[in-house]
Amino acid sequence: MSHALPLKGRVAFVTGGTRGIGRGCALELACAGATVYATGRTVREGESDLPGSLESLESEAHALAGQVIGVPCDHRDDRAVAGAFERVASERGGLDLLVNNAFLLPDGILPDLPFWETPLSWWDDMIDVGTRSAYVASHHAAPLMLGRGRGLIVNISSEGSRALHLHIAYSAGKSALDRITCDTATQLRPHGIAVVSIWPYFVRTERLMRIENETPDDWDHDVAGAESQRFVGRTIVALANAGDLRDRSGGAFTSVELALAYGVRDEGGRLPAGPKSTAPEHSGS
Repeated sequence: MSHALPLKGRVAFVTGGTRGIGRGCALELACAGATVYATGRTVREGESDLPGSLESLESEAHALAGQVIGVPCDHRDDRAVAGAFERVASERGGLDLLVNNAFLLPDGILPDLPFWETPLSWWDDMIDVGTRSAYVASHHAAPLMLGRGRGLIVNISSEGSRALHLHIAYSAGKSALDRITCDTATQLRPHGIAVVSIWPYFVRTERLMRIENETPDDWDHDVAGAESQRFVGRTIVALANAGDLRDRSGGAFTSVELALAYGVRDEGGRLPAGPKSTAPEHSGS
C-alpha cells in the first residue's frame, strides 16, 4: 500500500456528492487514490441556487490528480439508485467503500420550530433521503463488496440521534440511521465488511455559510472553529486502513474522535472544535 495513495485501486461510492460533506468526502477519497462514483441532482453549475455540481466536482478532482465520476441520481428514485450501482458493477466489478451522505434538508427549517407548525412533508423529506436512502444504497452496495475480503460503509449521522436537533424528524431519522449501522454491521461482519456512523459537528457547508452571511446578527456559531468540508473525508481515509476497523464496526464516532485516534488534522493542521466522543456528557454532582 502506498502511503501517498492509501486507497489506490479501491472503488468508492459517495451519495450526495455535489456539495458539503459529500463533496469533501469524494475529493479526499479521490486524492487518496480511490476511483470515486458520486451521486447528485445538480449536474451543472447554475441549476441550483447553491454552488456545487457534479461537473465542477469532477473538474476539481481532476485538478487534484484524482478521479471522480459524477452520477446524476435522485435518491428518492429506487430505480435510479439501482442503476447507479449496476453501473459500478459493470465498470469496476465491485465496490470497496460506500459513504451514505445524501440528505434532503427542507427549505425554511430552523432550530426550535414546533413540529406541529411545520409541514408533514418535512418528515418524508428527511426520512426518505437520509435514512431510507442509506438503507437502499447499502442494500445495493453490500453484494458488490461480498467476496472482496474487505469493505466499509460509512453513514453520515449526527448528535441529533441522541438528542433533539433541528427537528423531530431529523433526530428520529439519525437515530434510526445509527440503528441501521449497528444491525447491518452485525450481518456483514462475517464477510469482512465494517459499518460505522460518523457524527460531524459544525461544518462550513455552502448552505450554512450562506445563512451566516445573510443573517449575521442571528448567528451564534464560531465559524472559525468549524470543520472544513473535507475533514470528515480525511477521517474516512484513515478509518478505511485502520487496524481497529473491525472493532469499531457497528459503532458511532464523532469526526473529532476519529481524528484524534488516527492523527488526522483539518486544513491548516488544526483540530476543529467539537465533541471528542459520542458518549453522553455527565455533569458532576
